Amino acid sequence: MSHPAEKRTPLYDEHLRLGGRIIPFGGWLMPVQYSSIREEHEAVRNRVGVFDISHMGELVVSGPGAREWLNTMLTNNLERLEVGVGQYTFLLNDKAGVIDDLIVYRIEEEKFFLVVNAARIEEDFAWLSSHQPGSASPATALRIEDQSDSYGGLAIQGPKVGELFAALFGAEKEMPARNRIGSFEFEGTAILVARTGYTGEDGIEIFFPSSAATKIWKEVLQKGESLGIRPCGLGARDTLRLEMCYPLNGSDLSPGHNPIEAGLGFFVDLRKPNFIGREQLLREKEQGPSRRLVAFKMKGKAPPPRPHYRIFRDGVAVGELTSGTLSPSLNEGIGMAYLPSPPPKPGEEIEIEIRGQKFPAVIEKKPLYKKRP
Repeated sequence: MSHPAEKRTPLYDEHLRLGGRIIPFGGWLMPVQYSSIREEHEAVRNRVGVFDISHMGELVVSGPGAREWLNTMLTNNLERLEVGVGQYTFLLNDKAGVIDDLIVYRIEEEKFFLVVNAARIEEDFAWLSSHQPGSASPATALRIEDQSDSYGGLAIQGPKVGELFAALFGAEKEMPARNRIGSFEFEGTAILVARTGYTGEDGIEIFFPSSAATKIWKEVLQKGESLGIRPCGLGARDTLRLEMCYPLNGSDLSPGHNPIEAGLGFFVDLRKPNFIGREQLLREKEQGPSRRLVAFKMKGKAPPPRPHYRIFRDGVAVGELTSGTLSPSLNEGIGMAYLPSPPPKPGEEIEIEIRGQKFPAVIEKKPLYKKRP
C-alpha cells in the first residue's frame, strides 16, 4: 500500500508495466530496479540506459535583475553563464549548510531554469521566495515559479547516447555540448535537452510537458532497443554516482555540512562579493574544515558497506558512512564518509563495522571508478 503523501511521476504505470520494483524516495514512489542493479549499471557503463527523473523539480527565475539576484543566492558564478549554458551549484542556508545542490541553466538573457532535487522542491522554492526582492510594479518584478508539475524528465546516459540522440531527433541535429542546453522538437512536442548527467558517462537530460511523458519514454526505449538500452532505477543510479564520488543530497550533502567539507569548493566562487553563506565559507577556507568527505574501498572479502555504518581509525570510532554500496564496475564495497581533519590520506587504512564485526578498508582518491581509455 502506498502512503497518500507519496507522489507518482507521470511514468508510474509504465514502471509497473515493465516490472519495476517500486520504493518510496524523497516523497515519491520510484522504481529501484527493473531487472538487476548490476545489469542496469552495466548497460549505462557500456551501452545506454534511461532513468525517469520526472520527480525532480524545475524552478524558473525570470525578470529584470534575475541574474544579479540569483547570484546572491547560489555559490557558483552566474556571471560566467552565457545563454544556453548550465552549471552545478549550491543553495546554502545562513550557516553555509547545503539546502540543495542543483543545476542552473540560463535559458534566456534574464530567465533561469533550475533543476532541483525531488525532496527539496518546496524548501528551495520557499527559501528563494523568502529572499525575493520587492518591486513597486508587478510588471517589472522578478518572478520565481515552481513549474515542477508541468515537466516530465528523462536522463539518458551511456556511451551510445549520441546514436540514440540521432535516432530520436534526426542525424542532422547536433547534440548540445557538455553543460549546454537547447530546445528541440520531438513529434510536435518542445523538449529541452541538456548535456549533463550523474553517472560519469556521456549523457543527456531531457525535459518536456508531463502530458508527453509516456509517449517519449516508449519512443526512447523503442529507438534504443538496437543499442541495448535498459530502463534503470534508483539502485543503478546510486552505484553509478558513488563510483564517481558524486554526492547525494540528504546523504553526503545536508544542512549540517558545507561544500568545502564535501570537497566541492570548485563550485563555490568566493571572489563574488556577496552570496548567502559566503562569510562562513571564507572562514572555513582560511582555517581549514574540521572534517572532510573521503572515499574508500573495502579490502578482501567483506559484506557491502551501507550508510550509517560506523568507521574506526586506530581503534577509535571517528564517524559513520554517508554512502556505501557494492560497486558493480570494481566488484568491491565502496563508500564515502566525513572524517575529522586531518583525514587519512589515500592508501591509509580504516575499519568499517558491519554487523558487529570490523572489516578493513583503504582510503582512495576520488573518483573511485576511472574509465578505461
